[in-house]
Amino acid sequence: MLFNSPRSHSTVLLVLVALTTSAIAAHAQPPARVMSKLDARLAASVRAGHSITQRVIIRTTSNETPALTKALEGNGHSVLRRHPSINALTARVPVSALAGLSRLPFVQSISIDAVVVADQTSSGDSTLRGTLGLPVQTPAGNRVGVAVIDSGLEAGPEFGDRITGFYDFTQGGRAASPTDDYGHGTHVAGLIAGSGDLSSGKRYRGVAPKARLLALKVLDRNGAGTTSDVISAIEFVTVNKDRFGVDIINLSLGHPIYEPAATDPLVQAVEAAVRAGIVVVVSAGNYGVSSITGLPGYAGVLSPANAPSAITVGSVKAFETNTRSDDRVATYSSRGPTWYDGGAKPDLVAPGHGLVAAAAKSSSLYIDNPAQRVGDAYLRLSGTSMAAGVVSGTVALIVEANRAAYPTSPLAPNAVKGILQYTSLPVRDEAGVPYDYLTQGAGSVNPSGAIELAGRIDPSMPLGSWWLTSRVDEWTVIEGQSLSWAQTVSWGDALSEGPALYYNELAWTQNIIWGSNIVWGNNIIWGSNIIWGSNVVWDDNIIWGSSLIGTSDGTSVSWETLDGRAESTGSVLISP
Repeated sequence: MLFNSPRSHSTVLLVLVALTTSAIAAHAQPPARVMSKLDARLAASVRAGHSITQRVIIRTTSNETPALTKALEGNGHSVLRRHPSINALTARVPVSALAGLSRLPFVQSISIDAVVVADQTSSGDSTLRGTLGLPVQTPAGNRVGVAVIDSGLEAGPEFGDRITGFYDFTQGGRAASPTDDYGHGTHVAGLIAGSGDLSSGKRYRGVAPKARLLALKVLDRNGAGTTSDVISAIEFVTVNKDRFGVDIINLSLGHPIYEPAATDPLVQAVEAAVRAGIVVVVSAGNYGVSSITGLPGYAGVLSPANAPSAITVGSVKAFETNTRSDDRVATYSSRGPTWYDGGAKPDLVAPGHGLVAAAAKSSSLYIDNPAQRVGDAYLRLSGTSMAAGVVSGTVALIVEANRAAYPTSPLAPNAVKGILQYTSLPVRDEAGVPYDYLTQGAGSVNPSGAIELAGRIDPSMPLGSWWLTSRVDEWTVIEGQSLSWAQTVSWGDALSEGPALYYNELAWTQNIIWGSNIVWGNNIIWGSNIIWGSNVVWDDNIIWGSSLIGTSDGTSVSWETLDGRAESTGSVLISP
């Protein structure tokens, strides 16, 4: 066979040129091994014999994207984006050509370049900094940079001179003046780093009001964009992280999981960013309740929230109080496990309901939703998008606290994630029963505790040694209540309890993928011992344990959106 013999790039071009649309159309029933390279949406299109042209993201083995580019363009197929960090490109290809492309041995996976859609809800109000246990004045954060990949950012007093750059990836990634015609990105950025200067007593101040912001626009004025633009923005930040001083990426967006994390190009872009030393915070999604039955369900986590090394965040309702005892996980907050891989997500939860932050006054969200305005400078929104912003701000404070104490040895992203989980505060339902791990992760974010622990960890200590420089009390006082830390960290299919963060373990180093097969601490294998509460699920094919989630091509999964667009268009869903 030609594909099993040594081949030059010219041979590859000849083979691909031979795979014309008409020739490929003859393969009405491509073999399973070919279909396995396609994500669920594309596999369904091939099976249905669709005659449309589709935007796809094609991942190849190393150094093969140039040959694939020449071949595609030689066949008249447009190459729209190149993604070098994940050996991929985005192209416009007829569905009838997908099976033929899948047969090429150097093509690893083909994924839909799905449309991203944003939506918000409004209700309630929350004293964010009070419930987080943070004072109005927060001295830290000025040496930390956060990249907000969203709908843009509207400049103003809330951000001052702390916007280090603005790049519009809906226009090819060009540098431009900061703008946000939708408003979602400005609100998220306000939760992360808004000054609160336009509110009485700085009531609506962000979590890290001195952090610097790099804004990357991937959504238009309707809150829509493409997955490939998001990947391009992540790659831009990864390459230019030192130039802009970026420590954190916030991704308040996602799409239904169509394939395993190992082949999902958006997940792989996130993993590449983490391996480069960037902490990536992602919203879990707002699909915790079936819009058809109104019942809560599991396995609603979106991509790239299923990225193992990402910090995946669900949403908590704080009910306008500073006390934690009345907090509840929002029913809309997506629960784990993740489709296909059975990963335990979210990693933690955070206040995300009815949060007030900076408004982009020229945006469609602000103009079209007067009921959601707070004064003339702020907007109230709810969802896991907001919760992710709160955690990104918390990460900025963690990084700053550790950097101030130990400036020469930065914390790796895995260590930051471990600190967040270990210091989190477990949440209980109305009956006083703790939410299960697939609903709340380790618990609700605890900035005060996380900052305290981060300031006492010396990353320069040798691997395997104790790296705490002084003792810590494993509780935090908020509103007069002494609250115990979770003191747990999830690692793949294991739950580690005890002083997991007190030693410089291999798990906390730079190049270890979260959940990879390493042995550390006293692991508790969960599998069947995870409690799903009432065990209500959306689909009978959900299996938790070592098995896949759903079927191999995802045909048993019925995804839904609030407006019904995702199933008909293959849309990626932005949360909230």
